[in-house]
Amino acid sequence: MFSHIFFPAGDPTIALIQSFAIFGVGYVFRPLGAFVFGHLGDKIGRKNTLVITLVLMGSATFLIGMLPDYHSLGYWAPALLVLLRVVQGLSAGGETAGASSLTMEGSPVGRRAFFPSFAMSGISAGIVLASLAFLPVAAMSEEARLSWGWRIPFWLSLVVLVVAFLVRRSLEEPEVFEEKAESDDLVKLPVLEMFRTHFAPFVQVTLMSFQAVTNTFMQAFGLAYATQVVGIPTTTMLRVSILGNACAIATQPLFARFSDRFGRKPVFITGVTGSAVLIFVYFSVLSTGNLPMVFLASTLITAGSYAMSNAVYPGWFPELFNVRVRYSGMAIGLQVGILCAGFTPTLGTALVGGSPANWGPAAWIVAGSSIVAIVGALWARETYRTPLDRLGRGVHHPQAGDAVTR
Repeated sequence: MFSHIFFPAGDPTIALIQSFAIFGVGYVFRPLGAFVFGHLGDKIGRKNTLVITLVLMGSATFLIGMLPDYHSLGYWAPALLVLLRVVQGLSAGGETAGASSLTMEGSPVGRRAFFPSFAMSGISAGIVLASLAFLPVAAMSEEARLSWGWRIPFWLSLVVLVVAFLVRRSLEEPEVFEEKAESDDLVKLPVLEMFRTHFAPFVQVTLMSFQAVTNTFMQAFGLAYATQVVGIPTTTMLRVSILGNACAIATQPLFARFSDRFGRKPVFITGVTGSAVLIFVYFSVLSTGNLPMVFLASTLITAGSYAMSNAVYPGWFPELFNVRVRYSGMAIGLQVGILCAGFTPTLGTALVGGSPANWGPAAWIVAGSSIVAIVGALWARETYRTPLDRLGRGVHHPQAGDAVTR
């Protein structure tokens, strides 16, 4: 849709690539945001930093809905869109790591994956709400949709911003962080300390973050491929997304609970492996336009294999770092890995072109990214039974019969 609003008329494939490139710009600035907000999160606290990232993200999203289109402002329109995507990218760079660290550190005994997984269920719920908001927009006439209808979901984000702001202002800092702050045991430069003492976990998190390519391809490239190349109606693909993410709201806490009981590695690796296999099924049925199979394959990935890995990482990634560098370590590692995910739809569009049958390159990009994530998971430490105060302080080898401790 943005390819028609913010760019001049021309080759639709080129316009789509331009649109995805702007989508990817936000990912470029995520690592910078991770450095900035990771530092703040380890210095001034998780809560205060999360309030800042929320205001930036919500404001930028609302302002996108206020932008003039190309016909009104020429190339200034996509330039302003890029600027707001930069702000979104900066704020997103510290958002997930902060929410994960705060929730994991405040979770009760034996629930350090379960409670952080609700942040992922919240994202799934957000996708469902956003898709529901776009359904009436997609049902509009093309003229109404491109002139003003597309703005409505962005304007509605202001309501979400106000509610979320009030909720976050009521949060408390985790006890484990407050103890460090009160004893003046925080690090002056958390990012440098993290690279010095936790370089291996940083690389592991970076590699495991490639699991996000699956979701990025399905939500961005898959939607464009289905609607513009195969010819499936936009409203149908929105319903596909709604079904998968609605189911994921329930399955992600369940998978996280499994990882609290059986370990992070088996659940994460099983999920990533499943996504690498199922993505070929997904694009195969998508290329034929077989709608019942599209619904089934998408749901199996979104609420099944991808939900498994997605549910585990908010608890596992922060567990790999000590409290003094936890926000920085997870934020930077996660965003460096996700940076690659931001541009994979652009690469997939360029390789696939306009042929419905030429979906192979897209599937192999996802499968290759999954292999990278598996390598990182095999290398990383198992942490589900490591006490909270020993995380990031050397390898803890649980023995048979050990009690699960915080």
